[in-house]
Amino acid sequence: MAENLRDPLFLFFLVGLTGGLLKSDLKLPDAVYQLLSTYLLLAIGLKGGVELSLADPARIGWPAIATLGLGAGMAVGVFTVMSRLARLGRADAAAFAAHYGSASAVTFAAAVAAVQRTGAEPEGILAVLLVILEVPAILVAIFLHRLGAAGGRSAGYGEILHEVALNRSVFLLLAGIAVGAAVGPDRFTPFEPLFVGAFKPILAFFVLEMGLLAAHRLPELRRNGARVGAAALLIPLAGGALGGWAGLAAGLSPGGATVLATLAASASYIAAPAAVRLAIPEANTGMCVAAALGVTFPFNLSLGIPLYAWWVGWLGS
Repeated sequence: MAENLRDPLFLFFLVGLTGGLLKSDLKLPDAVYQLLSTYLLLAIGLKGGVELSLADPARIGWPAIATLGLGAGMAVGVFTVMSRLARLGRADAAAFAAHYGSASAVTFAAAVAAVQRTGAEPEGILAVLLVILEVPAILVAIFLHRLGAAGGRSAGYGEILHEVALNRSVFLLLAGIAVGAAVGPDRFTPFEPLFVGAFKPILAFFVLEMGLLAAHRLPELRRNGARVGAAALLIPLAGGALGGWAGLAAGLSPGGATVLATLAASASYIAAPAAVRLAIPEANTGMCVAAALGVTFPFNLSLGIPLYAWWVGWLGS
């Protein structure tokens, strides 16, 4: 766990967080931020697609089913907790469920890097599981909101599905997976120095920007009380425990189960906010993004990933 606190990715996050809290003028230009996020999402999808082209279809089915159930179950559980225990309104509870039932691609990349640092190699199909976890949870959360909401206040399901599926992050992941699966490992070899070798250094720049964004979002979290902050810590622990168990039960390796646990413990701050703003316009998406970036993301990056790895190891033993 102490080793994780010295991880360059976490330290880059601290640099950004400190700069933001001290009101430094440190900032990545918007064009650079867009380029970095495009690169990261494509790189994750490409690597997953290449692995998918090599994978035995029989080994994908159970992990995919487990991930689908995990995303839907997390959305229902988070909605129940936030509406009954945290006493949020229906719209805000559904927004929280969409963010925390979904997953963070950057946290996924950090988890893969952490597992690889131990000498293990998680399954390449985990990038596919990232997409499976991203979309259904958002749709389930929106459905839960509409069960008790008056009609006519938000977009139709067709428009929502279009927004979720063609949201920039989901589209780039799907496009990367499709291209990687089509080209296979041999044709992908010339691109490996850029999309594999340079991945971690480029990820560091993006994580620095996440630290800056987290610092700017913290005031929003303070305005919404301690219950939301506590939920941003406790929900990841529950999600990590469920994700680790589901990963092992579905036949993933310990490294793969650790990554799936981290995915279940993470929260979306790209795809989910865009979909929620369209489907539940009255919800406080700023509060959800503040909780995801200000509490959950740094917790997972520093302490969460080694905790989930320990949990998976304990289950496996």
